[in-house]
Amino acid sequence: MDKIDYKKELSYLYKASPKKVAEVTVPDLQYLMVDGHGSPQEPMFMDAIETIYGMAYTLKFMLKAAPEPFDSVVMPMEMLAWADDWSAFPEKRYDEWQWTMMIMQPERVTQADFANAHAQLKAKKNPLMIDQCRLETLKEGTAVQILHVGPYNEVGSCVEKLHQHVADLGGNLHGKHHEIYLSDPRRTAAEKLKTIVRCCYR
Repeated sequence: MDKIDYKKELSYLYKASPKKVAEVTVPDLQYLMVDGHGSPQEPMFMDAIETIYGMAYTLKFMLKAAPEPFDSVVMPMEMLAWADDWSAFPEKRYDEWQWTMMIMQPERVTQADFANAHAQLKAKKNPLMIDQCRLETLKEGTAVQILHVGPYNEVGSCVEKLHQHVADLGGNLHGKHHEIYLSDPRRTAAEKLKTIVRCCYR
């Protein structure tokens, strides 16, 4: 059985340059999602990550053992972030932060598969945010993205570049700030962390 790696299949979405803003058209993709709020240092953030990864691996092994087996590489963690006032991010006013943790899922995964995986994971480990997890399609469309190399809390400079690029194009930002985490922070020095930063516009 071949194992599909969607980072390669959708390489234009999961690769970026730290020096040049890329303009991309993002297809509708489905994700496991868990919503939360506040600082990434708070327990809710780690609870969301535990739930998302638990669901991703449960679905992976469930589909691998299905009558028509299917296998794919578990995708990297991603996050949508927003606030009523965007200055809450550079100024680190954590109580105003809203976020959605996500992992992209193959088109093969159905709502019935999700429900079965949810029941399995709840019976086995029951992570704290299991009942807040959902499978949902994200529609982004036209977007700009760039690679940030360095600590997560320094992403703001890349966001400014993207906003300026959209302004130069005469576009209007819409949707939520999107980050894709390509590095494992447990094994990568902060100054070498790689994060794709994306903003959508019309």
